[in-house]
Amino acid sequence: MNDLQKHDACECESVDHLLGVDEAGRGCLAGPVVAGACVVQREFFESGELLARTAGINDSKQMGAPEREGLFEVMEGLKADGCLDFAVAEGSVELIEARNILGATRAAMQAALEELSARAGEWTLPMAAADGPLFENGEAAGVGILVDGRPLKPFPYTHTALVKGDGRSLVVAMASIAAKVSRDRAMAALEQEFPGYGFAQHKGYGTAIHRTALRDLGPCPAHRKLFLRKVLCAGDD
Repeated sequence: MNDLQKHDACECESVDHLLGVDEAGRGCLAGPVVAGACVVQREFFESGELLARTAGINDSKQMGAPEREGLFEVMEGLKADGCLDFAVAEGSVELIEARNILGATRAAMQAALEELSARAGEWTLPMAAADGPLFENGEAAGVGILVDGRPLKPFPYTHTALVKGDGRSLVVAMASIAAKVSRDRAMAALEQEFPGYGFAQHKGYGTAIHRTALRDLGPCPAHRKLFLRKVLCAGDD
């Protein structure tokens, strides 16, 4: 086992199903924020074959696009074989404008988790107690949720926050890959709809090329207006 697998194997000593959650695109100037969620059963970590198939999975930010795409194909194969499940959900630009980026990120994470739960049938998401903390492990329900970063508040499901979790937990790393690959594909599609901004290249991040295009062309409907004020009012660094 590698370190990510060992971490989750320990987590599964107290739960039957372990879920990881992560996001992609939170700091971008354009496009949706995308959340990924991945679930495995305790038996996953008892299989040498499955551990071998996931040995190369790590934090999506530590690899290039071709490697992420290859590992995403590995995940799709594991999903097709019934060894795990994963889902992605978007927080649209409109939702970001309405709820701010934190609210849209929470909404996308909740939607991804609920899609997994709806498909599962044999387990349910652990509800947060109205008078209790929002980041407990959910052990009573046999389900543990690991979320990359800080605790989500408010959030309807109990969870454990794991800072830099995409480099510490296998299920969070797989959620990270699902979110990142899905968002990159969405940004490539936006490049076709709104050419000239370089969305397929920079994926909506505030690069010098992107800032220049914004000043030359102005924002398009894919841009997050609340994120653009400083960019449009200031010169390049």
